[in-house]
Amino acid sequence: MLSFFSYLLSGLSLGSVYAIIALGYTMVYGIAKMLNFAHGDIIMVGGYVTFTACVTMGLPTPVGILVAVIVCMLLGITIERIAYKPLRGANSLAVLITAIGVSYFLQNLALLIFGADPKSFTSVVPIPPLKLAGGNLIISGETITTILACIVIMIALTTFINKTKQGQAMLAVSEDKGAATLMGINVNRTIALTFAIGSSLAAIAGVLLCSAYPTLTPTTGAMPGIKAFVAAVLGGIGSIPGALIGGLMLGVLENLSKAYISSKLSDAIVFSVLIIVLIVRPTGILGRKIQEKV
Repeated sequence: MLSFFSYLLSGLSLGSVYAIIALGYTMVYGIAKMLNFAHGDIIMVGGYVTFTACVTMGLPTPVGILVAVIVCMLLGITIERIAYKPLRGANSLAVLITAIGVSYFLQNLALLIFGADPKSFTSVVPIPPLKLAGGNLIISGETITTILACIVIMIALTTFINKTKQGQAMLAVSEDKGAATLMGINVNRTIALTFAIGSSLAAIAGVLLCSAYPTLTPTTGAMPGIKAFVAAVLGGIGSIPGALIGGLMLGVLENLSKAYISSKLSDAIVFSVLIIVLIVRPTGILGRKIQEKV
């Protein structure tokens, strides 16, 4: 039973990372109606910036994390301005191909700068492990920090969307860009803000992910990015609570599959569950059908 709780908590920790990443996907899709498949590679950029700032330059950990958040935020805005804004009126296939191109560009740029050799990422979490049940159940500081970070981010983001002028502008743009423009909302600025927030969250997720799994390569963000996209679709892409539910479900399912079925089949099981859920409910758990006027 204790081992089950250990696997469950580890799954919640991994799922919290997926949820934070999925927020970037779901916000961009909900507001800009596009899929930013380069989002996973911003995770990798956040990890490398933190590694460079803290290990190479010797900066304090909080400063290194702040630098990573700022760099990723600026990177997200730049990618939106250069790669996606000119395609605002293009078909979805053109945007998808561009996103894949940006993803490979970031991976190869990291390969040129840092090389292919894995970097040993030192955990930035200062919290000591928590021992329960007489020391038989040990919860790592990374697990505690990741789950708490996910909760705080969800509360802060929900409050921002529902209580601030910029958040209300995002909701208006997600409903109807044309009507939002007529109401005096700067659509381009709102979409850029969305990319900035999503990329900042990706930086935080990258730091948490590398702290729990301390190996950093140019492809570090590829698979977590894909799984976070799956989490966003599972929960209902475009829904912030759906990103949380999908991420947690995915993390728990993946960890329990590795522990009780097969580590080699865990990914197949995760994607199979996604297929089943989408067959039963194509919009995801909290997604809603969009009715188009003809």
